[in-house]
Amino acid sequence: MRTQLAAQKGGADVVFDQKGKRIGGARITAVVTLRSTQKVRHYRLPTDEDYAVIHRAQKRVSRIIDDWKRGGKLGLCPVPDEPLPLMSGTFNVPLYGIHRWSNLFTARQKLTHLVLVDLMRELCTGSVLRSISLSLGKVLRHCNVLSKWHRGSETTAGSFGMQAMPMSWDFPEMHPLAPYAGGFQNALSDVTNAILSIIKWPHSVQGQIRNADATNHFLPDESINIWFTDPPYYFAIPYADLSDFFFVWLKRILPGNPLLQDIFDKTNNLTPKGPELCEMAHWDSDRYSHKDQKFFEDGMEKAFAEGRRILQDSGVGSVVFAHKTTEGWEALLTAMIRGGWIITASWPLATERGARLRARDSAALATSVHLICRPRPQNSPVGDWADVLRELPTRVRQWMERLQEEGVRGADLVFACVGPALEIFSRYRVVETAEGREVLLSEYLRKVWEVVGRTALEEILRTTGSHVGDNFTGSLEEDARLTALFLWTLQSTKTTNDDGADGDAEILGKTKAKGFSLPFDVVRRFTQPMGIDLDAWRGSIISQQKGVVRLLPVTERIKDLFGQQGASSAAELIHLDSQKNFQGELFAEQNTETTLKKPRKRKWILGGDVEFEANNVTALDRVHAAMLFQANGYASALRKLIEAELSRGPEFLRLSNALSALYPRESQEKRLLDAMLLAVPR
Repeated sequence: MRTQLAAQKGGADVVFDQKGKRIGGARITAVVTLRSTQKVRHYRLPTDEDYAVIHRAQKRVSRIIDDWKRGGKLGLCPVPDEPLPLMSGTFNVPLYGIHRWSNLFTARQKLTHLVLVDLMRELCTGSVLRSISLSLGKVLRHCNVLSKWHRGSETTAGSFGMQAMPMSWDFPEMHPLAPYAGGFQNALSDVTNAILSIIKWPHSVQGQIRNADATNHFLPDESINIWFTDPPYYFAIPYADLSDFFFVWLKRILPGNPLLQDIFDKTNNLTPKGPELCEMAHWDSDRYSHKDQKFFEDGMEKAFAEGRRILQDSGVGSVVFAHKTTEGWEALLTAMIRGGWIITASWPLATERGARLRARDSAALATSVHLICRPRPQNSPVGDWADVLRELPTRVRQWMERLQEEGVRGADLVFACVGPALEIFSRYRVVETAEGREVLLSEYLRKVWEVVGRTALEEILRTTGSHVGDNFTGSLEEDARLTALFLWTLQSTKTTNDDGADGDAEILGKTKAKGFSLPFDVVRRFTQPMGIDLDAWRGSIISQQKGVVRLLPVTERIKDLFGQQGASSAAELIHLDSQKNFQGELFAEQNTETTLKKPRKRKWILGGDVEFEANNVTALDRVHAAMLFQANGYASALRKLIEAELSRGPEFLRLSNALSALYPRESQEKRLLDAMLLAVPR
């Protein structure tokens, strides 16, 4: 398939014979039409005339390029002929023959953009032309061969739903003047509305734009009072390469514009890439082979040092960060501290559209963490490691109580405590142990995650009325911590659909599948600081699909707890639940026809004088086993399990009470827990 598509430069255009008859290439699946008197779309099969229009467009584009060649190739080629980079996972389209930016557009789309460029240059000049040129970007985003068909609204969804350019096997070719998103009219309105808003500002409020290297700033020392930056995240997003998609067309609207030139490399006719802080930005070129991890981290430190230099001592800085890995966090925070900053606060803000393709189809980030920082004095002292560790728990607890009073809950509460915790460490130019060893940030971060996690769990259990003495939170195993944090976050997380309505039915709380669900980004925000490995519990107590994490209901844990025989006998229970008659059968003491049959040749998980057959059985496993005994009327087995667990210690009862308080009121799990707890001897 790659070989066939490569021979056709991606295969997005139709192949005609000399008489204009289609003999290969792209095929029109359907033609979508609108009628002025109706809001619905109409679909029809393609006709010969539909293909004839494409053929005429191909011939017209060929004549334009031929005229440019006959004219001595003066200036830029009318159709962008600049090369695409080859970047696995970001630009995979070169694997299918798309090597030039022009290959990303059909002949009809190329002709459309060429006409718009000519009209802009003919009708507009100066600042008007520069402003109007921005409207072409939205048309380009929708009118290319990597766009998608949005089935819900029956419109074209533009490319760049994620920060990449993956191959698309089918695509819509929309009318460029359509009166909705992606049409030139809509794009022009976006630009003019923005201009009309800006001109209402006071004349003194003006912005200035300048191409510069963040590691070598042009502003003098202490010349500003606010420094705001959204830095790159290793190789996550190659911004410069992605921006070339729009840049190659802007150059043709505004030839010779100084803002559209690489001030660092005069030989480069695309966007600047030499000093860009992006690890291994170009895999297909030795030109930027020096862009390794050291290049990125050293550059980040220099950039933060420059920000510290130009900021007044009384100023404030804000750094946006949304990286998913611990390594990314450590690299950013290390650069900030070494650059001369004190991190004082951290606020997770919802900055990403939930409707974007990246959010719908993958585990994308929904929020960005804004780290608030202040310049560290030049004469800051050396910190004592013991003093730092002594202050950390108190600071975290104070902030957690304050934030809860202000209404901050769930995963946001966890991340909002990270900034104040980092202030203790970052206010010193270096932190040393009593032996004189320098403490690395990575070592301190592990302590921060540990303290924040333990404190959050204590708050969870305290608010549920559970006792937290005897180091109960410290004894909680990882699966219990994950479950408690998940349910706690579920109580305090709100999401919305694209239209602003509550999104509980789709992504939060009860879903079509049994169990409770949260967006992956929300779960990531409370598990990452706690050091919880989500992958380790996938298939056991959670499942994950398309950006949503589901807490498995206890009825789906039978196989995990009791093996294949136990799992195979769960069908009847699930059937009863689906009939909504489960409540009546739930507490039945004896009902051999409707309850689960005890699997043969398999021991229940009991403890005490009965050996565990599963490895690494946890307290949560035992609680879930008791809930299943309760569900199926095994009163004797339930009584033995409770007696064994009470003799073991108070953890079983404490965890059961805590989970009972955390589960939603009408949930099946809460009913099982409450009924099971009634069997506990007083």
